[in-house]
Amino acid sequence: MTKQAGVRACLNRAFWGYSSETDNSFLIGSWGKTTRVGPPRDIDLLFLLPAEVYYRFQERSGNRQSQLLQEVRNALSVTYPQTRMRADGQVVIVPFNSMPIEVSPGFRRSDGSVTVCDTNNGGRYIASTAEAELADLDEADTFYSGNARALTRMTKRWQDEHNVPIRSFEIERLAIQFLRRWRYAHESFFYYDWMVRDFFEYLAGEATGWIVLPGTGEMVWLTGEWLHRATRAHSHAVRACEFERANSNSAAGEEWRRIFGSEMPLVA
Repeated sequence: MTKQAGVRACLNRAFWGYSSETDNSFLIGSWGKTTRVGPPRDIDLLFLLPAEVYYRFQERSGNRQSQLLQEVRNALSVTYPQTRMRADGQVVIVPFNSMPIEVSPGFRRSDGSVTVCDTNNGGRYIASTAEAELADLDEADTFYSGNARALTRMTKRWQDEHNVPIRSFEIERLAIQFLRRWRYAHESFFYYDWMVRDFFEYLAGEATGWIVLPGTGEMVWLTGEWLHRATRAHSHAVRACEFERANSNSAAGEEWRRIFGSEMPLVA
C-alpha cells in the first residue's frame, strides 16, 4: 500500500502539479474490489490524467496511446530511477520487488465514464468497466449476504492452487451470474459447502459460454481451457459434502484440501 501511494503521489506531481497519495486515482482489480487472496499478486491502479493531456496527444501522429504510456513511464522514472518499468498494452508496469504495480492511465469523459489506453493494433482508447464492475459486485454482495465476494475469493484460491487458466474478472462475473439463479444465494456461510459444490458444476457448464461486462455490455467469450479442472473440483466437492453429511469431517477435509490446498483445515 505504501508503494501504490507513492506512485499516485508521483503522478499527481507530474500531471496535476501537487502531491497527493489519493487524488485523481483509485485502485481497481482485486485490491479495489477487496477480492484478493493470498499470496498477493500485484496492485492495479487507474490514474486519471487532465483533459489537456488528451488534447495534447491528439495533435500527434502515430500510436498516441503508446506515446502516452511512455510519458507516464518517464514521469515515474523521475521518482523511481532504479526501477526498470515497461509499457505493456494498456498499462505501465512498475515491478517493485515487494509488490508489482500496474498503472492504467485514463481520462474522465464529460458523461462520467472513463477511457483508458490500448496500444494494440495501432492504438486506441477503450471504455473502462472498472467502476461499473465494482458497483455491480457491491450490489450483488449486499443482495446475496456477502456471498458474491466470498465465492469469488474461494474460487480464486482454487485458481491459484491449481494454476487454472481462468481470469479473475471471469470468476467474479460467473460467481454473480451463478448466485442470481442459485436457490440458496441469500443463505449464510453454513451453505458454503453446497455453494462451492454447485458453483463448480455451474462453472463446468459455462466453460464455452460467455460473460457480459457491466457498463459497456461487451460480450467476452470464455475459452473453456479450465473445463477439466472445474469438473474435477466439482467431483471432490460432491464427495466432501457426502462425507460431511455422514459426519466424516476429516475425510471431508481431505477432499476440500484437494480443491483449495493444504492450508484448508482438515476439521473445522
